[in-house]
Amino acid sequence: MESPKEYQSFLYFRRIFQHVKLIIYIGLLFLSLLSLPALAQEKEIVVPYTLADRDRAILTEAKISTVEAKLIAIETRLSTVETRLSALEARMEVKFESQQRQLDDLKTLFYWGFGILITLFLFMLGYMIWDRRTAMKPALEQASKAMENNRNFLTVLRDYSKKHPDLAEILRTHGIL
Repeated sequence: MESPKEYQSFLYFRRIFQHVKLIIYIGLLFLSLLSLPALAQEKEIVVPYTLADRDRAILTEAKISTVEAKLIAIETRLSTVETRLSALEARMEVKFESQQRQLDDLKTLFYWGFGILITLFLFMLGYMIWDRRTAMKPALEQASKAMENNRNFLTVLRDYSKKHPDLAEILRTHGIL
């Protein structure tokens, strides 16, 4: 077993070793960061710029300018198409509004038409009920008058049959007496 003194010295050297290790890592990090620009310069490839490259660049610029001119022409055409479309949209909006107005007018016409027809049907129903009552009143009066006359006639026949037995026999056969 180790003595406590030796153990304390071991811990002391261990702490020192950890600090030294940390200093070494930080140093390596700084060295790697400082060497990055040097590595980038080593990998840089120098390409000579020739007259052919210059000519190609000039042709490319010329083509780009023609493409830009074509794009400007297309943009002007598109703007004219947009104005036409907006004008067409305005006209369509006016037509849709007029059609909506016509539909609203037709709806109002149907409401009025159905209202008038329903009113006429109700009027005709009321008239028929009134006419039936007024027409039946005289008929009921005549029927009640005819029944009264019939009763009176039966009483007269019964009274007359008391004096005439042959009439009484006829009335009995028919179930009147």
